[in-house]
Amino acid sequence: MKIGFCMFLWTTSVSKKHEALLRDIKATGYDGVEIPVFEGTPDDYKKLGAMLDRIGLERTAVSAMGDPKMNLISPDAATRHAGIEYMKWAIDCSEALGAKFLSGPLHSTLGQFSGTGPTSAEKKRSVSSQRAIGDHAGKHGVTIGLEALNRFECYLLNTMADLSAHIDEIGHPNIKAMYDTFHANIEEADPIRAYTKHRKNIVHIHISENDRGVPGRGNIPWPETFSAIRKSGYDGWLTIESFGRGLRDLAAATKVWRDFAESPEAVYRDGYKHIRNGWKKAGKTG
Repeated sequence: MKIGFCMFLWTTSVSKKHEALLRDIKATGYDGVEIPVFEGTPDDYKKLGAMLDRIGLERTAVSAMGDPKMNLISPDAATRHAGIEYMKWAIDCSEALGAKFLSGPLHSTLGQFSGTGPTSAEKKRSVSSQRAIGDHAGKHGVTIGLEALNRFECYLLNTMADLSAHIDEIGHPNIKAMYDTFHANIEEADPIRAYTKHRKNIVHIHISENDRGVPGRGNIPWPETFSAIRKSGYDGWLTIESFGRGLRDLAAATKVWRDFAESPEAVYRDGYKHIRNGWKKAGKTG
């Protein structure tokens, strides 16, 4: 198991100016960081990857699509094509960064709603888009972890059951699923069973408290969560995802308008201890 921290707490564009912060994250004990991919070129991410290598941090990547003009489930072929091209760019950047996993709600436009639930036509178009994306990802050694988001952020895939069934229908080795404790806490009647039942498709995990603050201070059933993950044989990333008010657009997208912790340092320092201790205890009770 590896412990990571998502840089969304500070930025959507990690650069040289974040080196001191990254070094402190490394000193805290983290194995790696999750790098947002929203702008720039593959060469920019190659340089960032070199800096992370010097610091000694491994990395995963995360992205999202908020522009309706590149919706992967749109009835308009040109719109879907734009979304596929965006994903190819994000995959190229992830490869240059040295990230083998690119995760997020990479199935539909974040925050865009039709007024009804997903249609069979939308899911069919999604399967076609994801297969094209998967082919590109496979050529570049990147696995996509699609994320089920709560109903207030998207409508295509809200539960792990829906996501896992969709992954099965896509049937591509480079298109898999991500489990997020925050979204599961909202959408799942039984968040633990939602993980264990669909473990076969899960390649990445986000550790996020119910209020997006410091993991361990809220109402997520952490002992049961860590126990289920450990018993399942999962040996990948447990990456903390938390949000703050520092980035106006990101705060608006994630509906953040108050502070969830006394400081960013509390989130990543106490969060690291929470995962390390929780994983250790799960091993003793497993």
